[in-house]
Amino acid sequence: MKKSTIACITLPLVLLSTIACNRGKAADPENSIDKTETVKTDSIQEKTVLTIDTLDFNKRMVAMSNNDTTGRCPVKAPHPLPGALLPYNRIIAYYGNLYSTRMGILGELPRKEMLAKLQGEVAKWQAADSTVKAIPALHYIAVTAQGAPGKDNKHRMRMPFKQIDTIISWAKPINALVFLDIQVGHSSVKTEVNELASYLSMPNVHLGIDPEFSMKGGERPGSKIGHFTAADINDAIDILADIVRKNKLTPKVLVVHRFTQGMVKNYKDIKTVPEVQIVMDMDGFGSKILKKSTYLSYIYREPVQFTGFKLFYKNDTKNDWKMYSPEELMKFTPKPIYIQYQ
Repeated sequence: MKKSTIACITLPLVLLSTIACNRGKAADPENSIDKTETVKTDSIQEKTVLTIDTLDFNKRMVAMSNNDTTGRCPVKAPHPLPGALLPYNRIIAYYGNLYSTRMGILGELPRKEMLAKLQGEVAKWQAADSTVKAIPALHYIAVTAQGAPGKDNKHRMRMPFKQIDTIISWAKPINALVFLDIQVGHSSVKTEVNELASYLSMPNVHLGIDPEFSMKGGERPGSKIGHFTAADINDAIDILADIVRKNKLTPKVLVVHRFTQGMVKNYKDIKTVPEVQIVMDMDGFGSKILKKSTYLSYIYREPVQFTGFKLFYKNDTKNDWKMYSPEELMKFTPKPIYIQYQ
């Protein structure tokens, strides 16, 4: 990558053995401000339908755009189903994997210490912006890219379901959301997301997808930066929307990581639907100037719906760099609504 672009995130390629799996349950998500209205059906019977307060929603979206005058923000998209998390909440997530202390804060610290630190960050964000409720999340890498091909030659390893159950159980005491993140390797978004459908059917479990390790040319993950097309991202959106409809759930949040121009192709073709809320997450480390430039170049200038920003406890503080504070990020246009710490 050129020196002028942001440093790429290279997560360790954890070589693991296949482990038997099982499933678990989760808690309900936060609800947004909703209202009811009465509609007539073809049989002339009346029924009550829960809808969102569109005036309040639009007002919040304008506030999130931070007075953008270019017309990029807020993005024009269908209003979400009732119970949508965004823009009513700002999600503060800890990212990682339980097999590695190098992949993020989620696997680095003991559970109690990690949860307490996360709650401390949530409090800082709440203080920085009292108009939006800050809520915690655990963002767990459920499928990791692998340097070795593995038995099915897909260069990815699915974590055992018992680990996902552990993350869900950790989230409950602090009423945190859970995100399951996938690094597809030589597999596909459609295949890997479908494998997690039973968990994504739980009310507070959401999804993250990482283009960095999508090796469409057959390369070894980690040897170059991969990419997703709009079609890949739409596959995830279609699966999530179907899960929401079938299970009568509130909208799912989909986080898409991005830190280079080439990681996401044909962004204008990414669909927006009432069942899914899309966050394009600025996922790179470096100096403040470099990170802001990346946010403006790839997240703001190619808007999809909502925006996110990733902070690194270690990599953002190298070379006398300083990590962005919540107050500083609240000055960005648009204001990020999803914050991830690694």
